[in-house]
Amino acid sequence: MSDLARPAGPKIIAVANQKGGVGKTTTTINLGAALAELGCRVLVVDLDPQGNASTGLGIEPEDRGLTTYELLLDDTELHAVVQKTSVERLMIIPATVDLSSADIELIANEKRSYLLHDALRQAAMDDFALDFILIDCPPSLNLLTVNAMVASHSVLVPLQSEFFALEGLSQLMLTIREVRQTANPHLRIEGVVMTMYDARNNLSQQVESDARDNLGELVFNAVIPRNVRVSEAPSYALPVLQYDGSSKGAAAYRELARELLQKNAKMAA
Repeated sequence: MSDLARPAGPKIIAVANQKGGVGKTTTTINLGAALAELGCRVLVVDLDPQGNASTGLGIEPEDRGLTTYELLLDDTELHAVVQKTSVERLMIIPATVDLSSADIELIANEKRSYLLHDALRQAAMDDFALDFILIDCPPSLNLLTVNAMVASHSVLVPLQSEFFALEGLSQLMLTIREVRQTANPHLRIEGVVMTMYDARNNLSQQVESDARDNLGELVFNAVIPRNVRVSEAPSYALPVLQYDGSSKGAAAYRELARELLQKNAKMAA
């Protein structure tokens, strides 16, 4: 890419929304899998102490010896924390509940907002030849989320097709603006993706219409439907593309991945 505002290397995207239950982790896992299916090399960074992205990609708790906690707080090398998943070209840095204490421990560190930024720019990153890094943020606007935004080139916002969805978005936008003003002037919004969409539901249609009226081209054309297969896949520790590749949910994430690639190709031109 020819974007001079960022160093050569993978495009880093924080997947963030301070509201829980909006499909953030589901989007991280399945967008990562869809990009990998299209030939990209992708790393998921699980920055949520719940570790759901790790579970959803088949990393058992007992196999999470070194995690994002060690990456942030112990200066651990990338090669020690990156793990392969069952999806070809898709890797993960897992998380455990240890990460829940990181916020408190980070406060005393003068570089507290830049730890993930520096960790993801180790020289060893070149060895992985990545195209994308997707950071699954916790459902709050805490120091971990700020670390993700400082480390990233852009923020992808999953927006649930339900009442009050846009109200929560305004606080996230304020946080992005603050990070841009204080620590990462090149941070931008990658886009907003509508999740858990039910075409039969008037409310879903109204929320989508409001989002597109207010945010315009920031809203992706791809819409993620409320889909049983998407909900079932994590219990089998698989992305929906592997669990049921012919489902509507899998098709929607493939469409989102193609749209993301097209968007970035235009910017690089």
